[in-house]
Amino acid sequence: MTPEQLLRHHDHASFWSQGCGLDVEAAYQQALAVRRLRVARGEKPRGFKVGFTNRTIWPRYQVFAPIWGTVYETTLLFCDGEAGLSLAGTCQPRIEPECVFGIAATPPAQATPEQLFACIEWVAPGFEIVQSHQPEWRFLAADTVCDGALHARLLVGTRIAVDTTVQDAASFEERLANARVTLAKDGRVVDQGVGANVLDGPLHALMHFLVSLRDCPGAPDLMPGDVVTTGTWTDAWPVTPGETWTAQFDVPLAPLTVKFR
Repeated sequence: MTPEQLLRHHDHASFWSQGCGLDVEAAYQQALAVRRLRVARGEKPRGFKVGFTNRTIWPRYQVFAPIWGTVYETTLLFCDGEAGLSLAGTCQPRIEPECVFGIAATPPAQATPEQLFACIEWVAPGFEIVQSHQPEWRFLAADTVCDGALHARLLVGTRIAVDTTVQDAASFEERLANARVTLAKDGRVVDQGVGANVLDGPLHALMHFLVSLRDCPGAPDLMPGDVVTTGTWTDAWPVTPGETWTAQFDVPLAPLTVKFR
C-alpha cells in the first residue's frame, strides 16, 4: 500500500484488504512517509509511542520485538486524573495502561541511564488507545509499523516532576520497575501488571527506543517537549463507548480514569 492509501484507511477507520508486504525496515520508511503527509495537512507531532515492549504479550500477538510510532497533537490529551475520550474514528480500539515521560532536553549520543534520566522532566500515568486496521488484530510486525505503530489516542494523567521523586537513574528505574497497576472496567478488575514487564522497566524501554529511533534513516530525533509512552504493563483490552476504565498505579504514578463515549 502507498502512504496515501494507509492514511485513507486511518482517516476512515477501515480495514486493510491485506498486509503491507514489507519488511520492518521498509515499513518504517513507509510510516515516516505517512508522518510527512500528516504534517503537510497541519498535524503537529508531539512525541512517540513505543509498543510491544511487554514481553508477556509477544506470543499472543506474534510480534517479538518493540516498535515505535508518532504521537500527534490531534491524538494527545492531558488531564489531572480523569477525562472523557471519544472513540470515534478508531478501528477495533483497545486500552493499555502505561508510563509516560515528558522530555526536557535531547539526550546526548549513546546516552547513559544517568544522562537519559537528566533529560526527563516529568513522569505520568497514561492510557494509550491502540487500534488495528487488520481484522481480529492479526498482523505481522511490519504491518504494525505501517499502521502507525497501532497508535490511536494517548491520554496522559497527573504529571509528576522527576526531580521531586528520586535523585538518580537507578532509584528511578527501580521504583518504576517495581510499581504495579490494577486495571478495572466499570469497577471490575480485569488485569494486573508491573512496570518491569516493559523491557525490565520504563527507563530501559526509553533507552531501547532512543537507540532504535536513531538507527532509523530519516527519523526525527527526540526533542524537548516530546512525550514518550513506553508500552503497556498489561494486555491490551477491547473498549467500547459507555465504559469507564481505571488504572490504579503504585507511586510515583497517580491513578487514572477514562470514560469512553
